[in-house]
Amino acid sequence: MVSANLKTIGLIAGNRQFPFLFARAARDQGYKIVAAAIVGDTSPLLFFSVDKLQYFKVGELKRLFEYFRGESVTEVIMAGQVNQDNLFNPAVKLDQEFQALSDALRDRKADTIFTAVADRLKEEGMTLLDSTFLLKKYLAPRGTLTKRAPSLIELQDIEFGLTIAKLMGGIDIGQTVVVKEKAIVAIEAMEGTDNAITRGGVIAREGAVVVKTSKPKQDNRFDVPVIGPKTIQTMAQAKAACLAIEAGKTLIIDREKTISLANKAGICIVAA
Repeated sequence: MVSANLKTIGLIAGNRQFPFLFARAARDQGYKIVAAAIVGDTSPLLFFSVDKLQYFKVGELKRLFEYFRGESVTEVIMAGQVNQDNLFNPAVKLDQEFQALSDALRDRKADTIFTAVADRLKEEGMTLLDSTFLLKKYLAPRGTLTKRAPSLIELQDIEFGLTIAKLMGGIDIGQTVVVKEKAIVAIEAMEGTDNAITRGGVIAREGAVVVKTSKPKQDNRFDVPVIGPKTIQTMAQAKAACLAIEAGKTLIIDREKTISLANKAGICIVAA
């Protein structure tokens, strides 16, 4: 039985482990968690980490608002990605609410869409919060996080990659670039970080440096840079050598396992 005195927070949960990380932290700090799960994206195991969970199809914005209002939700966070293939999937049907929002967009970049959703939530009396507000201890600390430090060549690629990643983030293309010997071998677009790493590994063959940064005008209400064990596993398969992230701005899912996997694979992780 959930105490009536608990503060309620709405969780729009996407895929991977970010929703679980947030749910654990929120419960530890005394929140009641009302989760909206996305069909095809959100793990059904999230049910055991929240107080209430209901599934929604992509495009069911009106039902989402009604669900949160019915649970007296006034604060909401987004955690986890939603498969952006849905953007061009003819099977995805937008309700009248979402269709009106979509028709008013100036473009279909991720930031544009999520900002519009945040604005509609506000109109419905709900505030979209910084998704890291309970997770500060999971942000990457500054320094070399693995046993192996980067080589001089890798440091040069990191410096080069950081510049490119910030430029790409500034126009909302993606957060990740893959570099080898100051050549850009892959830039993340809609396919996501793991696919960009895989694509870059095919071209670089081995020894690539992966750089993932926040955007220059990062909106921490959505699209926060996240790495975890899956990132390292993908890098190992692509024979990538080094991962550079931003200290204090990148969430690390299961830090101990992430660093352990990197050490075993000989991959260095640097938070600059």
